[in-house]
Amino acid sequence: MKTSNETPAQPEKKVVKTDDEWKKELTPEQYRIARQGGTERPNGKVYEQFKKQGGGTYYCVGCNAELFSSKEKFDSHCGWPSFYDPSKAKNVKALPDADGMRTEVKCKVCDAHLGHVFTGEGFNTPTDQRYCINGTVLKFVPFKKDDEKEK
Repeated sequence: MKTSNETPAQPEKKVVKTDDEWKKELTPEQYRIARQGGTERPNGKVYEQFKKQGGGTYYCVGCNAELFSSKEKFDSHCGWPSFYDPSKAKNVKALPDADGMRTEVKCKVCDAHLGHVFTGEGFNTPTDQRYCINGTVLKFVPFKKDDEKEK
């Protein structure tokens, strides 16, 4: 998971790029997940990093759109970063997965595959949803000390 201290500028319109442009901008693993619908291995280095992160905001690695906040983050013990709600719902879309068995989560701005959302698993969260997200396609920006939103 990429970490930055600067909040990225938010895209003002849909981000559309050629396959070659995506391949130049993303790492091979980011490309495999975001553009080809892949999944990172559970309980990997990215997940361990995620569990140790404090308060902050998570952005799309492909277009910088704000996606999730640490305020909605929780440990579901599934091996991937979990959130119970997107921080900017307008930037996240959910649609039936190709197999029809799950609900895929994508960035609404650049159409990057982020992961899946599950409902009704019984987690003690306000939404009873688990956005199971590939940390490789997230960019983390910690809250600034004077702007700390999470206590």
